[in-house]
Amino acid sequence: MSDSVHMAPEEARLAHFPVTFFATVMGLAGLTLALHLSAERFGMGAGLAQVALWLTVTDFLAVAGIYGVKFLQHRAAVTAEWGHPVKMAFFPAMSISLMLIGTALRAEFEAVARVVWLIGAGLQIVLFLSVMSGWIGRRSFQPMHISPAWFIPAVGNVVAPIAGVPLGFVELSWLFFATGLTFWIVLLTLVMNRLIFHDPLPGRLYPTLVILIAPPAVGFLAWLSLNGGVLDAFARVLFYAAVSFAGVVLMQVPALMRLPFALSWWALSFPVAALTVATLRFGALAGSGAHDLAGGALLALLVALVAGLIWRTGLGAARGEICRPE
Repeated sequence: MSDSVHMAPEEARLAHFPVTFFATVMGLAGLTLALHLSAERFGMGAGLAQVALWLTVTDFLAVAGIYGVKFLQHRAAVTAEWGHPVKMAFFPAMSISLMLIGTALRAEFEAVARVVWLIGAGLQIVLFLSVMSGWIGRRSFQPMHISPAWFIPAVGNVVAPIAGVPLGFVELSWLFFATGLTFWIVLLTLVMNRLIFHDPLPGRLYPTLVILIAPPAVGFLAWLSLNGGVLDAFARVLFYAAVSFAGVVLMQVPALMRLPFALSWWALSFPVAALTVATLRFGALAGSGAHDLAGGALLALLVALVAGLIWRTGLGAARGEICRPE
């Protein structure tokens, strides 16, 4: 029998507060970056970008604080999440969130952004190596354990150069990029094999399909940072790979809409944000009105998506549908 049966309701909810909550921070940070870029490009959304930034910071502090208390009071529950074949991949969402917040802070608070980014980068190294060690250690994983959520540790590495290069950490950014790109290719092969040749993803994991978009979209932004903002052939390959995966995901929308809400729905937010920022950047560099229009449409979708996720998460929390045993 689960120990949570003998706990007070508040304690039980704390024990079941999932590490996947850090995906909310990633989504809000992505929205912040998209709004910042929109303000730079079109002179619209500067106020919303500031609101989104402080909402992101507040969300991170709240989620990190609650999860820290969980670690202190329910160490066994945290250990169980670390040993879970899917939830383990969400631990680097902590470091990714910090690097994204550092990226969002850089324009106005560079000194603070540098510290936040360095903490996130250091934590990313530790978590990436720890997750990789868990994957290739003594424990045996089965094909059904693999999901697009496994991209998260690799995506974290590719996020680093976006702010790392402007902050002066050029060689470290190249290390992160090379590592992330290499493991993205390896994991893409494993994930596609699982999606094509094995049983369909269970309902709670189905929204993680959208994560397929994130690695090439973030890779495009990282490559621009590393190569001085030149829209070269490799940049185009990365961008249009993201567009291709978006097309694949778009075909799954009818199936997604039939699923009940779960925290895994937040997996939609950051990939859509990454594609939005990538499209706006492509439009600016290529002088393409079509890409500007597509980027604006994606931004409108992103704002509606994040607003809907916030509302549905709040409703789920009020109904007691969140932080329950799975």
